[in-house]
Amino acid sequence: MKFPFSSLVVGILFISLLSSCGLFNKKGMASDKANRKGEVTGVAKRIRWKQNLPVDMVPIKAGTFWMGQSDEDIAYTQASLNKQITISEFFMDKYEVSNNKYRQFLEAVKSGQLDTGTPTTLKAAPTFNLNELKPDSTVWTKSFAYHYGDPLMEFYFDHPAFDAYPVVGVSYDQAQKYAEWRTYHLRANDDIQFDLPAFRLPTEAEWEYAAKGGKEIAKYPWGGPYLKNKRGCLMANFKPGRGNYIDDGFTYTAPVDVFAPNGFGLYNMSGNVAEWVMDAYKVTSRAETWDLDPVYMDTNEPRKIVRGGSWKDIGHYLETSTRTYEYQDVAQAHIGFRTVMTFIGRSASMDAKLNKRMRR
Repeated sequence: MKFPFSSLVVGILFISLLSSCGLFNKKGMASDKANRKGEVTGVAKRIRWKQNLPVDMVPIKAGTFWMGQSDEDIAYTQASLNKQITISEFFMDKYEVSNNKYRQFLEAVKSGQLDTGTPTTLKAAPTFNLNELKPDSTVWTKSFAYHYGDPLMEFYFDHPAFDAYPVVGVSYDQAQKYAEWRTYHLRANDDIQFDLPAFRLPTEAEWEYAAKGGKEIAKYPWGGPYLKNKRGCLMANFKPGRGNYIDDGFTYTAPVDVFAPNGFGLYNMSGNVAEWVMDAYKVTSRAETWDLDPVYMDTNEPRKIVRGGSWKDIGHYLETSTRTYEYQDVAQAHIGFRTVMTFIGRSASMDAKLNKRMRR
């Protein structure tokens, strides 16, 4: 099989370029032979390790974007000023955590069996109080004044009809506990030698970067500036007009996999349920945090940021830059969450093949 000379030249130049960038640099390789001669090259024969992409997660590559206000600040909060931010790589749940996935968490706690066999991690199993983890089903009646939410209060979490719908009635603290359990569940049952990073809530900056779907400035996850596509179909589950809830096809929440995903393959980053993020709320936090992987943490601040808007919110709350909050111990009928995992590896080197799970 013959290859054109020009292709060979291009290939050599490409490899030279990669080498100059350090991609093929082997100076860090350990040598057992050199070690025996009294040299220090590191522990030899360490296993090659590549971070596996968990089920129903998508890789979010590193990037720089303008975080903050993308349209009029109609509430005059002055809480979402623009700032250029750089975000490192991470994995993010493709969908909001569903009732059935959260139920798996409760079942594991109830049975006391957090692993399915011999744990493959040296980390101690977390301890949970089942009664403190159950979603508050009464949110369907007490979150709204004079609202007949009894059917949802009875069926929403427990009935199979709602298995694929996002879990609600969970507080910030409960979402954190779910992430803690999911971390142990993976580490204890996986067969890889080294633990993967922990699951956690996304930082506010990670959430906004992911919501924009690869667009530097985007009013909505699909870009914008409109809430409908060219066929006149609404792009998310929210409160259109002055209360025409059913216009988007769903009176309350929708299954986690409906409506088109954004550029990163993430579903319902706007609408359906608003989502807890890691940061504490402070109007001036944007100015106080660093411009590389920022996060504002304050254990003395009970208000935690909620992003994305929900089925009961007007279009303003669906904007990728809109910030609001809820108290960390309060559960609502319109707030859910999704988790992320930090990617550890060479900066900007996330392999596109991570969309497929690695064989073990």
